Parts: sequence; structure tokens; C-alpha cells
Amino acid sequence: MTPSLQLADDQRFALMKFRRSVQDVIQPGHDDQFLLRWLRARKWDPTEAEKMLRNSLDWRKRWEVDKLSNWEIPPMLVNYLPHGLSGYDKDGAPVIIVPFAGLDLYGILHVVSKREMIKTTVKLLENYLRICREQSEKHGRDASQCTVIFDMENFNLRQYMWRPAGEVVITLIQMYEANYPEILKVCYIINAPKVFAFAFSIAKKFMNEYTISKIQIYKADPPKWKAALRQVIPEDQLPVHFGGTLKDPDGNTRLASKICQGGKIPKSMYVNKNDKDKGENEFTTAVIKKSDKLKIELQSTEIGSLLSWDFRLEDHDIKFGVFRKNNDGTQTEISPMKKINAQKHHEVGIVTCEVLGTYTVVFDNSYSFLRNKKIQYLVQIVPPTTLDEAGLTKA
Repeated sequence: MTPSLQLADDQRFALMKFRRSVQDVIQPGHDDQFLLRWLRARKWDPTEAEKMLRNSLDWRKRWEVDKLSNWEIPPMLVNYLPHGLSGYDKDGAPVIIVPFAGLDLYGILHVVSKREMIKTTVKLLENYLRICREQSEKHGRDASQCTVIFDMENFNLRQYMWRPAGEVVITLIQMYEANYPEILKVCYIINAPKVFAFAFSIAKKFMNEYTISKIQIYKADPPKWKAALRQVIPEDQLPVHFGGTLKDPDGNTRLASKICQGGKIPKSMYVNKNDKDKGENEFTTAVIKKSDKLKIELQSTEIGSLLSWDFRLEDHDIKFGVFRKNNDGTQTEISPMKKINAQKHHEVGIVTCEVLGTYTVVFDNSYSFLRNKKIQYLVQIVPPTTLDEAGLTKA
């Protein structure tokens, strides 16, 4: 056992028991620090940690993770997948910056396959883990995890309402949680707009408590989040845009030479040209007459399903709300009725169907005695994504 580990007696016993139980699959490099990642992820339960580790090792074989070093990331993802290593925090841990608003997942999935997107993410994670190991050897355990900054400036929820995009995000979260426990030191989500609360309320349902506890969310308040970043990251390891001193020779304060900013995928790159406007074609157009309402009923048959809405008015405003009729006949207000002015921008939102029943989306124009309202909308219930559906248990 590594001498420097500071463990309570019960934790030390759990580690010994866990090590014995997985002795047949232990590989070079699987030291006590490695084993502790799985134990912490399973609240020091050796049996559950063993199950988690064995499942992950099987997953690595199916996806040939150890051979990914010989696999080339598709050039489009090299050029458009936003991420990069900025430097190292005060403990020597790698600092990864993700300009998340630059992720055009809708465009990406029209150029590469879902499998290629997953393989690319795995290869990047493996590379960052390698850097963590190298830094840990130089600076100690505090450098063995990643410090991550997600910049949500200009984040738009709308593309994730497209089912394939939403499923890929959930798939990647599930893959990370199942196979990369305790590699996150701290995650700063900065410039989070109000609509981000919708997305995060869904995403965190697929995260473990130990991951959520390491996430710090900041609104668009640069002085506040820059001060928080500088507490743990030296200024000479941060781009100017994030409160540091790094910038490109051409003066780019986002350090684009090291951190890919992503961007909109040109439609000329789309592989399936006929499918490129599929998201728009799924919308329904309706005219809600003056003093009238449009009610859309959807049945939730699986707990954890996602009810999403995306709509835009041609002119003026409309009242909007979501209700649930439970199987016992009672009605619950899910999203309170409120007046929405969705002329210039789409109004989007997501809620989780925690209870089975009939969900009713209401567009209310009953307060208008003079005007009909023309609306384009996409309202749907998507069943919960499972690991099998996500392709994580099948090669």
C-alpha cells in the first residue's frame, strides 16, 4: 500500500479487500491510487467497486481503448471540437478549457457517426489522463486530476432539443461516469445563462454525487468567476480572456492556438445533404385563434422521460404552460402559465417526467380578443436513454 495514503481504518480495510478481489485483472499501473478512484466512486463498497471496475475493463476491451493511440481522430473533429490544455493549476494538475458554446453538435453528427464522436472523446480523455499521470509523478497526488473550465458564453440549448444531439450528450456523460471515476478535481462552469439551468437539471440526473459536488456554476459575472479561477490557477497558465496573461502572438486573448474554439460546421461538409434541415422540418405550424387555446397532450409511459418544447411566434406574444394529469386524476402544474414573447428567438425548455401520466402543453391566446397567433412548435417526449441504447455495452 502506498505509504503516503491517509486512510481511515475502514477505508484501508476496504482497499485491501478490493485489491484481493480484482487481483486477477490488475494491470501494470493499477496502483492504490487507481483502485481508490473506484472505491470512492462506490462509497467505499468493495463489492460495488469491483463490479464497476470489471464492467469498465470489459468496456475498454470492446471499444479497444488501449489501441486508440493508433486511431486518427477525424479531421473535422480536430478542427471543430472545442477543447484544449491551457496550462496547469497551482498543484500541477492540467487545466482544460472547453468553449462549450462553440460545439455545433448538430453539424458534427451530420459529418461523423455517433461512434466516431464517442471514440474521439475517449481518446481525448485517455490523453488527458496520461498528462495527469505524468504530472502526478512530478508534483504528487494533487496533480493527478483535471481542473476543467466550461465556458457557456452564448450557449444555445436549442440544438440539444434535436434528439440525436441530446442522446449523444447523455451517452458521453454516462460513459464518463461509468469508466472515468474521480479524475475530476474541480469543474468551473462560467457564463451560465438562465436557460442553462434547464440543461443542467437534466444532465445531473446522469451524474454521480461525487461529480456534482465538484462543479461550481457562475453566471455571466466575469469579476467573480475570474477571481475564483485565479485562486487555483496561476495567471501565466490562463488565457487573458479568463483572467490570466496568456495570449496568442496575434493577440487572440482566448489562446485559440492551443484551445480549439469550435464553430459552426459548414453545411457543405454534411455527408447526408437531404437530412441537413431535418430539425426544422419536424416543426408544426398552427394558428391559435383569438380567445382560444391550443392544448397538446402527450403520454409519459417511462419514468425519467424528457418532455421538451421549442416554439416561435410569427408576431406578438402567447401564454405558455405545462401541466400533468396524474393517473389518479389530480392535476399538477409543471411549468406555470406565463406570457412569452418569442418572436425573435425560439423559446426552449426541458422537464423530466418524474411521474407517469398525461402531460399537457398549453398555448393560451384566450386573453387576446383581436389577434390570431401563428406559431411554429416542436413538442415531444423522449424515453430515457439507457446504456444499451447509447451503444456503451456493445462494440
